[in-house]
Amino acid sequence: MENNTTSGSVRSRSQYVTAGLASMMGTTIEWYDFFLYGTAAALVFNTIFFPSFDPLTGTLAAFATYSVGFFARPLGGVIFGHFGDKVGRKSMLLITLFMMGIPTILIGLIPSYESIGYWGAVLLVIMRFIQGIAVGGEWGGAVLMAVEHAPEGKKGFFGSLPQAGVAPGLILSSLAMGAVAALPNEDMLAWGWRIPFLASVLLLLVGWFIRVKVAESPDFERMQKKGEKVEMPAMIVLKKYPKEVLVVVGGRLAEVTWFYTVVTFALAYATNTLGFDRMVMLDATIWGALVALFTMPLFGILGDRLSFKWVFMAGSVGILLFAPVFFSMLASQSVASINMAMIIAIGLVYACLYGPEGSLFSAQFPPAVRYSGISIAVQVSGAIGGGLAPLIATSLLAYGDGNPRYIVWYLSGLGVIAIISSFFMHGPAKFATLTEMKEARS
Repeated sequence: MENNTTSGSVRSRSQYVTAGLASMMGTTIEWYDFFLYGTAAALVFNTIFFPSFDPLTGTLAAFATYSVGFFARPLGGVIFGHFGDKVGRKSMLLITLFMMGIPTILIGLIPSYESIGYWGAVLLVIMRFIQGIAVGGEWGGAVLMAVEHAPEGKKGFFGSLPQAGVAPGLILSSLAMGAVAALPNEDMLAWGWRIPFLASVLLLLVGWFIRVKVAESPDFERMQKKGEKVEMPAMIVLKKYPKEVLVVVGGRLAEVTWFYTVVTFALAYATNTLGFDRMVMLDATIWGALVALFTMPLFGILGDRLSFKWVFMAGSVGILLFAPVFFSMLASQSVASINMAMIIAIGLVYACLYGPEGSLFSAQFPPAVRYSGISIAVQVSGAIGGGLAPLIATSLLAYGDGNPRYIVWYLSGLGVIAIISSFFMHGPAKFATLTEMKEARS
C-alpha cells in the first residue's frame, strides 16, 4: 500500500506541468468556439438570420440566441459534474471538447434566412444549446485537472492556467473574425463569416491530441481508493454546502457580467451606437486579451502569496472604480484611449478576478463533490450574468437614450455583491479531504 501511495505521488509530480498546459490549451480551443459565436452575434448574425428586423431589434434577437448557450450551462454543470465526481475528470473533458467543437463547425454550414427562413435561427439555437451544455461541464473539469495535479503552494498559479486559456481563445477568435471582416461587406455576409467556424475542425483535433495524454486527477484517484465517492453529488452540494454555492454565485456574477459587457456588448455598442469601425474594437479586444494572457497567471501567483479571496476582492473593487471610466474612454473617439480601456478592463480588472478564481472556488468544496459544486455555482451565475449581460446592457442603453449610465449602475451593484461574497469565502487552506471538511463542520 505504501508503494502505491508513493507511486501515485511521483506520477502526480511528473505530470502536473502537462496537466496545467493541457488544461490551458484545451480551454483555449473551447473558448475560441464560444467567443467566435459572440463576436458573430454582435457583427453579422442580425443581418444573416434576422434581416427583417431593424438593427437594434436584430441585435437583440442575435444576442438572444447567444444567451441560449448560457442558459444551458447549469444543465451541463449538473450532468458533467455528476459524472466527473463519480467516473473521473479526464473522460468528461474529452466528451465536452467534441460537444463544443462539432456544433461550431455545423454553425458554419447553416443556411441563411434567405435560404430557409427562420429555420436557420432554430438550427442556430440548437447548436448554441449543445455548446452551452459542453462549456457548463468543461470549465470545472479543466480547473480541477490543473488544481488537483498542482503541488502545494502553487495551486493558484496552476489554477490560473485554464483561466489564462480564455485570453488566447479570445485572441484567436478576434483575429479570425478580424481577418474575414476585412473582406468586402457583401463577401463577408455571403461566405466570409463561415470560415472561422469551419476552421474549428483543426483546433478540435489538436485539443483531443493534447487532452488524451493527461492522467486522471490524483485527488479523484485518492478519493476512489478511500471509498469517499457519493451517489448524488449535486444533492449533497445543495444540501450541505448552500453557503458555499451562494458566495460563489455572488462573486462570479460580477466577473462574468463585467467580461461579457466589455467584450460582447461593447463591440455592438461601439459599432452601432458610437459609429466605430468594427476593426477598432476587435483590435482593442486583442490587446486586452494579450495583456490578460500574462496578468492572469501573475494574479494566480499573487493569490498563492497572499490569499485568493483578497486578490478576487481587489478585482471586484476594480469594477466599481473603472466601470464609469470605461464608457467615457470609449466615447472619447480616440483609438489609443479605446485600446487602453480594453487593456485595463480585460487585462487588469477581469484578470484580477478570473486569475485566482479557479483555485478560490475549488477551495469551497471537498473533492467528492468538487466538480459538481464549482460547476453548479459557476454555471448558474454564468447563465444569469453572462447570458443576460448583453441583453440587459442593450436594454439599459435604450432606456438611457444611448447614455450608458444605467449600465454603470448595474455593473457597480454587482461589484458590491462580489465584494461581500468574496469576504465570506474560504481561504486557500481549505483544500481539504471530505473527512476533514466533515470534522471542520462538526
